[in-house]
Amino acid sequence: MEKKRVVVIGAVALGPKTACRLKRLMPGAEVVMVDQDEYISYGGCGIPYYISGDVSDVKELMATSFHMLRTPQFFEDAKGVHVRPRTQAISIDRRGKKVLVRDLVSGKEEELPYDQLVIATGSRPNRLPIPGMDLPQVFSVTNLHSAIAVKDRIAKGEVSKALIIGAGPIGCEMAEALSDLWGLETTVVEIASQVLPGILDHNLALMVQKHIEDRGVTLLLNESVQEIQPMEGGESALKIRTSQRTLDADLVITAVGVQPNSELAKAAGLNVSPRGAIVVNRRLQTSDPDIYAGGDCIEVPNLITGKSMHFPQGSLANRQGRVIGTNLAGGFATFNGVVGSFTVKVFDMAVAAAGLCLQAAKREGYDAASALVIQADRAHFYPTQSLMHLQLVVDRKTRRVLGIQGVGENGDALVGRINAVAALLPYRPGLDDISNMEVAYSPPYASAMDIMIALGNTAENVLDGLNRPMGLEEFEECFLKEEGDDVVCLDVRGPANAAPFVERYGDRWVNIPQETLHRRFDEVPKDKKVILVCNSGARSYEALRQLEAQGFEGIKNLEGGVAAVKKAGVIRMDEEDAAEKGKGGE
Repeated sequence: MEKKRVVVIGAVALGPKTACRLKRLMPGAEVVMVDQDEYISYGGCGIPYYISGDVSDVKELMATSFHMLRTPQFFEDAKGVHVRPRTQAISIDRRGKKVLVRDLVSGKEEELPYDQLVIATGSRPNRLPIPGMDLPQVFSVTNLHSAIAVKDRIAKGEVSKALIIGAGPIGCEMAEALSDLWGLETTVVEIASQVLPGILDHNLALMVQKHIEDRGVTLLLNESVQEIQPMEGGESALKIRTSQRTLDADLVITAVGVQPNSELAKAAGLNVSPRGAIVVNRRLQTSDPDIYAGGDCIEVPNLITGKSMHFPQGSLANRQGRVIGTNLAGGFATFNGVVGSFTVKVFDMAVAAAGLCLQAAKREGYDAASALVIQADRAHFYPTQSLMHLQLVVDRKTRRVLGIQGVGENGDALVGRINAVAALLPYRPGLDDISNMEVAYSPPYASAMDIMIALGNTAENVLDGLNRPMGLEEFEECFLKEEGDDVVCLDVRGPANAAPFVERYGDRWVNIPQETLHRRFDEVPKDKKVILVCNSGARSYEALRQLEAQGFEGIKNLEGGVAAVKKAGVIRMDEEDAAEKGKGGE
């Protein structure tokens, strides 16, 4: 019987996973993997940590968990896969079932026959249409070549100031990599009004922004880079003109997203979406059933909206590689879609999300609402506990959970909660699935009334009209920017907690502890807009229920309380009040 011949174009993530899965299931198959780069099968998501120095040697990104380098010889000997690096796929002849390739060293061209073909061509960085992008000091760190070049420049002392274009995940990671270990003067320019746009909502984005700025990084939001020029006779190598100012730097890193590499597929007549990604079915077959595709070059279904999306992630590429390998071997495996799970480390803060943020949910036509809870990620009395900030997004009409996002210091604790909801999202969970979620409990790992339960309960109260939250953005506009006498904050914490705010804002900040409120209703202003405030939003919710029972109207509860306000830098106090920990929504 003639051997099955499979050609895999691309050898970073999906390609190697596909090839190795196929060889395990069908050892007799002939598998050839080609890639135009010399570096293959490496962890691209580890590049920021290589530049920062957390990963000391670039070879660690190319090593297996048992410390063997994933070289062409390794794949030949250990996996039975023939790898041809520095080999470019030029065209696909679907009728003749051949791939024309060119050896980039010798220039020789030849045709590789296939029975089935896998396209794993990945993505490439978006290129800004501005002058100066070709200067030698401008990089997009999306491959090992650029990563090595950037680290070499820094290590040689050629960089003292760095500019990053884009405050998305890569931009935030690179800000830490450049400023934290190397001590470079780092500036980030972002065209949107917040960091991590499209991923986080305003409340949590403000918290990430403050955390970055507190580490000495300059963030320039609502601003775009217009031009990069070489500097002549100055201390720095580059002059950067933005929409608002002129900056100088020795190094520029662009982190403005990626686009799928689909030109090869498109030229072969395969279906490609309007956004340029290869169209595949659930088995990851293209419009040609003998050609599969996966990884960063394809579109995948969004399991929340039902629409297609481009969601480049190394973890997805590996999962999809297994699906394709199984199908190539004659099995039946499917990749049904994604909910958009995401996490990133930003200095000492973990950020994670799954599903839709509030802004995205509204853009998709949902009548969406959100609830924010701040609570200890472990039992409040356990020594290693830390405050976690979680926000849930729900549809008002159906009470369907649409997404979750959060920030916290203990990253494993945060990601664990996000992953729990991410696992539910494909099955259209309702709020009761969150408020009644079974959580493994022990004080070192969770509280008896876990933050997930508190989050579900708080969201239920918001939808039922029992809790009337005010977000940080509204608080900024209503209390801080207008600064009118018709708005007052009613602080229901103890006098010691409230004192710095009362001293700062005078009659606009009134202190009545919640446990005494039932005796002091007559002290609550009836002719002003009242914003209830406590440490986390829990006691102020109790106060809201008391006041509404007495006929007070129009009162709102500051979402996340003083903990959110201070974490986001909305109010910066010289005095640190003793914030209570472990409070959640009820």
